[in-house]
Amino acid sequence: MRLTTAQALVRFLAGQYSERDGVEQRLIPGMWGIFGHGNVAGIGQALLQYRDEMPYYLARNEQGQVHAAAAFAKMRNRLQTFACTASTGPGSTNMITGAALATTNRLPVLLLPSDMFATRSPDPVLQQLEDTRGGDVTVNDAFRPVSKYFDRVTRPEQLIPAALAAVRVLTDPVETGAVTLCLPQDVQAEAYDWPEEFFRRRVWHIGRPVPEPEAVERAVALLRGAEKPLIVAGGGVVYSEAERELRAFAEATGIPVADTHAGKGAVPWDHPCAVGGIGSTGTSAANALAAEADVVLGIGTRYSDFTTASHTVFGNPDVRFVNLNVARLDAAKHSAEMVEADAKRGIAALHEALSGWQVDDAYRARTRMLADDWNRKADECFHLGHGPLPAQTEILGALGEALDDRDVVINAAGSMPGDLQMLWRARDPKAYHVEYAYSCMGYEVAAGVGAKLAAPDREVVVLVGDGSYLMMSQEIVTMVSEGLKVIIVLVQNHGFASIGSLSESLGSQRFGTSYRYRAQDSGQLDGGRLPVDLAANAESLGATVLRASTVEEFTAAIATAKANSTTTVVHVETDLFGPNPPGSAWWDVPVSEVSELESTRKAYETYAAAKRTQRHYL
Repeated sequence: MRLTTAQALVRFLAGQYSERDGVEQRLIPGMWGIFGHGNVAGIGQALLQYRDEMPYYLARNEQGQVHAAAAFAKMRNRLQTFACTASTGPGSTNMITGAALATTNRLPVLLLPSDMFATRSPDPVLQQLEDTRGGDVTVNDAFRPVSKYFDRVTRPEQLIPAALAAVRVLTDPVETGAVTLCLPQDVQAEAYDWPEEFFRRRVWHIGRPVPEPEAVERAVALLRGAEKPLIVAGGGVVYSEAERELRAFAEATGIPVADTHAGKGAVPWDHPCAVGGIGSTGTSAANALAAEADVVLGIGTRYSDFTTASHTVFGNPDVRFVNLNVARLDAAKHSAEMVEADAKRGIAALHEALSGWQVDDAYRARTRMLADDWNRKADECFHLGHGPLPAQTEILGALGEALDDRDVVINAAGSMPGDLQMLWRARDPKAYHVEYAYSCMGYEVAAGVGAKLAAPDREVVVLVGDGSYLMMSQEIVTMVSEGLKVIIVLVQNHGFASIGSLSESLGSQRFGTSYRYRAQDSGQLDGGRLPVDLAANAESLGATVLRASTVEEFTAAIATAKANSTTTVVHVETDLFGPNPPGSAWWDVPVSEVSELESTRKAYETYAAAKRTQRHYL
């Protein structure tokens, strides 16, 4: 079958399917792209020719399209994703941040950056990097460290093994992440006689690895000897769709369940065993139990530094870990007893092996007491009566009360992830969509596109601060053009609230974290407030805009936004200085060891004291 390389790739991708638990679906249901001279006559022409087989989506920023693909994959439990094509040079390198986000979050995305001429006939071509170290180096080599698989197709026939290897990684729960196939622009348009078998319908079966009986025995021996065990539920529980198994296991054993950002909602917030988020921005309930825990059962968690509060939250000097994870990398962390398995199968095996065992009644009662105490604190954060501007926590409280259990809230960066992990009350595993492995400013709006495409039957609410909005808001245009109904809550506080607060706590006096004019007298960015109108900006991009200045107005605006059929932005101004929810753990951000500033010297004393509690779990 004589086709160009680009045509062959599009046809190949259209025939790839994933399967788990007997359910088959298209692995790549569409392709995002922005065309330029590097891909318009290659991938662009192929997408036109096969537009009925491979739907095309137009993004407004190449980074944004990768975020949309990652969000889609997250909502679909990594069983589906999008491909992303970009033109040579800046179009392709714009995707690198998105690639890093996908790989860090273990989310599959297929990236197709265009590359220089393989023949090198025009050399240097427009946007080509001339590297004196070697003629085969291009800017796309920057994808290598942030991709789980990388290849450059310099001849048409190389596509066959490269494409098959790419899909193998995309469908591997252990190895998945960004997969990059660099496509020189001349090779995209070059014809080749392809074997028809290359285009046959392929089903990639995503298995559920079962744990070794010996590993289960070792894990159960530790758990049976525990007096104060604690479960840390991560994203692996959600991707495995093991929520029912986890709830049954927790109910039978009485082991309290704390959650990471990726695991929130696996156990409903009001479940008798639920104690909320853990770590640097965790609840006082989860962190108190973590400080005492003698055995920690981590399920599907990568143990980020926020989860462990930079190796300080698990305070028992004799604490031991049991890690149930499909990836050996994560199962081995903290010198744990490793149970390498799919979360659903692994939890079921532990449940059966622990039949009849449970924590004592006093520990169950303590768990409930701590959780109830935290929930009262959360209620206070939701109803502060703060003024003249409302606190951010009040806006989150009003939003939580207005949304249904299946409505999706999206966030990634700034002060809101911390507030959300502490305060958000999720009952559904897909209702809480916070990207916090890479915590990428600019993710939110683009992710709203991907999440809505993945779950059109759910209300999707993007929570974005002014800083993140200014990084990347242009995918609002994509929402409008695709006819997607997304609610965007745009929180304006005229600065970087999270980093400003962190800066102050580290003795750096909120330097460089407010949006201000440069003052003529001081020469610094400490003049008057900038007259930025982000609501007007959102309206100019095609969204319906509602403005709110009080909690009551915000509640009414959300009701209107839910009733609307088009993308609606609710703009609300909050107090940059909080008040914030009460913290109960630490995060390791180094403070200058010497300084002329008294604020920095005091902050270093606090840092040094906290640092002494940090340790490796060996």
